Amino acid sequence: MQLIREVKGRTQINRILEWLVYMFGYTLVFVLISHLFDSLYIDMEHSYIYSFIVVLVVYLLNITVKPILVTLTIPITGVTLGLFYPFINLFILKLADWILGDHFELHNFWIALWIAILISIMNFLMEGLIIKPIIRRVKEHE
Repeated sequence: MQLIREVKGRTQINRILEWLVYMFGYTLVFVLISHLFDSLYIDMEHSYIYSFIVVLVVYLLNITVKPILVTLTIPITGVTLGLFYPFINLFILKLADWILGDHFELHNFWIALWIAILISIMNFLMEGLIIKPIIRRVKEHE
């Protein structure tokens, strides 16, 4: 019984660490893009609060809606050799834009596409360089 608690504790720590890594990565992408381009609008009156809310909404959409979209678009993604994947992220961003209304707006399709591409690259790097090695180390110590 004690071993199960420890394993569950490690699993919980992994999930929290994974969540923090994704929050940091998404925030980095949004801050970078918002400083480079004026076509990304985040309510400036409470910019830090809404930036965090945008990142949180995108993260929640990524863990709920995105798996469904990825499953539905496997044939298109396969035919395009993965080049369609950023368009899934673009759809998630536009959905976040719709959910947050006037507090977060993507005014330019091309800027939104760049954000989606950067999120795709960031997801790939975080999975390969951070998340999978951590999970491997935890499984080795179990």
